[in-house]
Amino acid sequence: MVVTLSQQNQLWSNVLSIVKDRISDRHVFDSFLADSRIHKIDGNKIIVIVNSALAANLLKSNAHYNEIINDALKMVTESQYDLELITSEEVKNFTDKPQPTKHQFFANSVINSKYTFDNFVVGDCNREAVQASILVTAAPGGSFNPNPLFIYSKSGLGKTHLLHAIGNRAKETNPYAKVLYINTDTFIDEFIRYVRGDQESESLKDYFRTVDVLLVDDIQFLSDKNKTSEMFFHIFNTLINSGKQVVLTSDRHPNDLKGLEERLVSRFNMGLSVNIVNPDTPTLIQILKTKISSNGLAVEKFDAEGLVFLAENFNKNIRELEGALNRLIFYTINIKHGERITLDIVKASAQPIMSVKKASKTITEERIIETVADYYHLTEQQIKSKFRTSQIALARHIAMYLCRQLCFTPFIKLGQIFGGRDHSTVISAVDKVRIMLKTDTQLATAINDIQKSLKS
Repeated sequence: MVVTLSQQNQLWSNVLSIVKDRISDRHVFDSFLADSRIHKIDGNKIIVIVNSALAANLLKSNAHYNEIINDALKMVTESQYDLELITSEEVKNFTDKPQPTKHQFFANSVINSKYTFDNFVVGDCNREAVQASILVTAAPGGSFNPNPLFIYSKSGLGKTHLLHAIGNRAKETNPYAKVLYINTDTFIDEFIRYVRGDQESESLKDYFRTVDVLLVDDIQFLSDKNKTSEMFFHIFNTLINSGKQVVLTSDRHPNDLKGLEERLVSRFNMGLSVNIVNPDTPTLIQILKTKISSNGLAVEKFDAEGLVFLAENFNKNIRELEGALNRLIFYTINIKHGERITLDIVKASAQPIMSVKKASKTITEERIIETVADYYHLTEQQIKSKFRTSQIALARHIAMYLCRQLCFTPFIKLGQIFGGRDHSTVISAVDKVRIMLKTDTQLATAINDIQKSLKS
């Protein structure tokens, strides 16, 4: 475990405080232990410098003193360490030995100190997820804790914030715990380096054995990564079986994760799955107030009607709401100066963003083709192409039909849009879909779903 010098000093000071109370002979403590200090923490070994070879021999050979020191060390660190006592003359033997150069796994993965439970706005939409997150930080990996904790929601609703909040609280509770936050893309990158031979065999697994709390963002991206999923499966089992805490996030429930092995999905389901839904207007308003305060601005200067306007018009996710607020702050500082931020000012600042949103919802021929292509997992080029495979042809006919129904596009223009086809071909395709809709319920469902996507 890598800790700072001050953390090492504090750790050993806490150990000595316990040892001092438990050693009955005060002279032994003062003579042999009082001025001892940690030289280094190397993996699961703590190397301590004592003032003489006699002190080292006495404390090692006396079972009573040895047990007191090791028990105190275990109590303070809540971990099992091997203790080695050396003299200052022996330090050279530990510093001069060349150490093999090793790649540091997840070197760029850090816990963001700005994301805490204190600045996470709680509402009906996320209360269960917050309560579960706080629960796992009380005693990570404890027998009464949900393990793993699986948090799922659409993008932009606070999953990542909660992961970092868990990490920050876990480190506050136990400064010596190893807390690792990663996203799935980072895990995949490290795994690729591992299989290419950048590391010794089993080194990635060995690394994870040192982790006390594992926080993984966007686990859905493991889908269809068979080898990577297999490695994660073994790491996951090792951590859970060792009483370590695992928290995962995803954009969907474990049962809806396609492309993952059933055994991995079943492991995700063994803990607690909690959902975060879209926040209601009061929660969004509270989020706005929190963000305003964090920007050093006075909430009192913002008219309540303006905050309601933002909450009701930018409620798709928190990032969208933050974007609208940032636009408002920029607008009031650089364009529209004034003491109060009124509803009219809020509307004026939001107008460019809302125009873009409105334009994106306008149903056009291109948007219909794009939506149909997404629905059938095709490209727009395939739909417009000359390919006549059944799946592509059906998607093309549906796109033509919807262009005609929703945009009233002339047949000649549709022929031009769909790869220069004759207008009679388009007429035939549209009529074919219209006839099929009378009896084909599956087609009717598909078209209904596509229309909903276009209107959302």
